[in-house]
This record gives sequence, structure tokens and C-alpha cells, in this order.
Amino acid sequence: MELKTVRSMIYGHAIGDALGVPVEFKKREELDADPVVGMRAFGTHDMPDGTWSDDTSMVLATMESIGRVGKIDYNDIMMNYLRWAEDDEFTFDGTFDIGNTTVYAIRRFSRGTPAQLCGNANETGNGNGSLMRMAPVALYLHDKYGADLDQEKTMKIVFNMSALTHAHPRTLIACAIYVLIANEILNGNTEIKSAVESGLKKATDFFSTNEDFKDEFKEHYDRLISPDFIDTPRDQIRSSGYVVDTIEAAVWCLLNSDNYADCVLLAVNLGGDTDTIAAIAGGIAGLVYGEDMIPDKWVATLLGRSSIDYICEMFANQTYQNK
Repeated sequence: MELKTVRSMIYGHAIGDALGVPVEFKKREELDADPVVGMRAFGTHDMPDGTWSDDTSMVLATMESIGRVGKIDYNDIMMNYLRWAEDDEFTFDGTFDIGNTTVYAIRRFSRGTPAQLCGNANETGNGNGSLMRMAPVALYLHDKYGADLDQEKTMKIVFNMSALTHAHPRTLIACAIYVLIANEILNGNTEIKSAVESGLKKATDFFSTNEDFKDEFKEHYDRLISPDFIDTPRDQIRSSGYVVDTIEAAVWCLLNSDNYADCVLLAVNLGGDTDTIAAIAGGIAGLVYGEDMIPDKWVATLLGRSSIDYICEMFANQTYQNK
């Protein structure tokens, strides 16, 4: 895979994350009065400007495993997550933000539970902790399988990757939606509205006829797949850590912006789970608009760039077709 493509997505993700870290959990009204317009220091987590959180750490941990092993090895990926959670690997300045469902899964793995059985399959496990790390999964699947990912075998890989930590069907659907939209862009469709519509149509075709998912899909994703979702008023877009809220907010920001900077700032200024929503929207926006369209000042401020660059290069240099 071209390094430029990988960097566009991963830098887009990491910078969205870093923009959101200082204002995570702030209310929308607070940000309306003092909107984020660039990198900030300290704030919620008292970290320097350019600091990224678990959203990027888990992406890097996933990429490093896939790039080093040359395929998806669920046990190896979980070992990386354990090294991140316990030894601060895949961070710039230590692990400071990790969700309860993810902690639970990693703890189960450390006690001997098989990797693919570690995730929370209960309704209480529908946070966005697996959705936040789907960027390398989308890149890997596109490189290995090509244009059409809405097939049982490829969706199973998405589900398995999510289920390392989050195994409820509602979350598996959100992760698949993200991957399918990203794949449309990787296929060359860089008109965002068209790419989103095509990705959502493939998701609809897949899930609406699947007995294991169709009820969850109809009940929880009807609004997102509606043709007029783009026109949803901002005050009706929820920006919590609930996985349905997160994927809706990220897609809404993509549909209601026409450049990278506006997209991630729109996401951050929704308030709530600012880093994750901006990271998820930012990864897709990075693919659409390219790394060159990410503001240079933000790139220069991002911490840990050498580690990000190394892992991106290792991942891009792999050829996955025959693995």
C-alpha cells in the first residue's frame, strides 16, 4: 500500500485525536463560547499540546502488529494492547485515557482468556473503544481484498477485530460502517457524500438481510442511513462515547464540511467525547483530502511523530495479498 495513503489516514486520525484531548468531556455550550480553532495545551487531561490519547495508541498498536506479522493475528494484537495498557508502549507520555470496557478485555486476556473471547458482548459494552481503532483494519482489508468488502469473510474479520474488546452486535455494525465508508474512498471515490452513501448502502444491503444483525441495524441505524441525515440539525447530533452517537457524529461532520480542518474542528466543537469523534472523522477526512491538506502547524505540533512515521512505514511496506 502507498505510504502516502497510510499517512493520510493515520495523521488525519492522530491530529483529530490531539485536537480533542484538551477539551474532552466539555459541554457543547462551553465550546460554543470558546471554540477550539487549533491545538491547545493542558485542559481536561493536563497534557501538552499535540498529545494524542488511546484513540491513536490503539491504532498504532494494531498497525504495528499487522505490519510486523504480515497478517491479522488476534493474539499478537492483544499482546500489543496489554503492552500499551501496562507498560505505556505506543504512547508518547504514558497511558492516561483508557475505557472501562477495553480495560476489562485486556485484563481478561492477561488472565488467560483467548483473545477472541475477551470482548464484552453485553449491551453495556457499546462504547466506541473498538470503533476508534478501525483505521488500520480498513487499510489492511482494502489492500488484501480490494474493492468489495461487504462479504461474509471480510465482515467477519471486522467483527473479530472489534470483539477483542467490544463484541455486541450494535458495535460490530458501527465498525463495519466505518470500514465500508473508508473502503469507498480507498477505491477512488473521494466525493465524500457519494462515498458515504455508497458505504451506507452496502452496509444496509448486508445487515438488513442478516438474521444476526437486522433487528439491531433497523432499530439503531435508521437515522444514519436516512437520505436526509446530512440535514440533521447540530443540536440533534449527540457526541457521547456511545458507539451509535459516535459514528453518527463523525459521519455528520464529514457530510457537513468540505476540507480536513473544518471537519475535525466541527467534530471537536460538538463537545463530549471530542478526541474519539474527531479522530474517527479525521481519519476518513485525511483519506479524502490527503495529508498535504492537513494544516502544517498542526502536524508540527503533533507529538511522537517519529514513532507514528516508523509504524506507518512498516505497515505500508507489507504486501498482504498472499498472507
